[in-house]
Amino acid sequence: MPRKHRSADLTQVSEWDDGALRRKDDYLAAEEPLEIRIGENALSVTMRTPGHDVELAAGFLFTEGLVQRREQILSLESDSGNAGKNPGNVVRAEMAAGSAPDFEKMRRHFFAASSCGICGKASIDSVRSRTLEPPNPHFRLNAEVLLRMPEALRASQAVFGRTGGLHAAALFDSGGTLLVLREDIGRHNAVDKVVGWALLEGRLPLASSVLLVSGRGGFEIVQKAIVAGLPVVASVSAPSSLAVQLARELRLTLIGFLRGRRFVMYAGEERIGQA
Repeated sequence: MPRKHRSADLTQVSEWDDGALRRKDDYLAAEEPLEIRIGENALSVTMRTPGHDVELAAGFLFTEGLVQRREQILSLESDSGNAGKNPGNVVRAEMAAGSAPDFEKMRRHFFAASSCGICGKASIDSVRSRTLEPPNPHFRLNAEVLLRMPEALRASQAVFGRTGGLHAAALFDSGGTLLVLREDIGRHNAVDKVVGWALLEGRLPLASSVLLVSGRGGFEIVQKAIVAGLPVVASVSAPSSLAVQLARELRLTLIGFLRGRRFVMYAGEERIGQA
């Protein structure tokens, strides 16, 4: 029988509350390793929350520049449960002829720092050496529509509501309609799941969509958004300095501290307008 994965696990804890101690049930966000393989070659291992693993692998392959088109992936399948010491935690891709990566180069980038997406000078240089296109300059978003998005994101975070321990990434259209939301213990994984969904659905580039993330807007999120063609990235927390620098260079609209009736625009403010 294939092993069944859950996004949350139930456990017993002791809660101390103003001098009173009691035992209670509590939910924990699940965290397990996922190995991405191309054929029989191991490409990367990342810690993730189980669920939407095929989308995660597809998004990873695309946002890390290993594929540029959906057609380069002939098949992408989750392991059925017979992966030795890693049962049910493997996604295997079969690539079109000529599309398989240089595995020695990939090992240097992905095995050393698989938990954080893009990390380290060598990886950042490899991102900057790509031909990244500035996103859609004609996209416009009403500020009032933007302000409604965090509540829609929170209302759809099913696992976060139980555990309080997951990041979320969500796609919205210009009218504020939620297109897809994915959760994961890693913020870059949540973004890869969203981009992977778009790749498999034939929706890339996402030239008329907004990406909203529940945590901070770091460099790895901004670069993945640019690769996916997103014109606007918003977060409920702060961006990093490198994220702001990259957004300004590529003319992405980057928004932070999107809370209540307030937000801060760090780049690309021309895309945000009033009613």
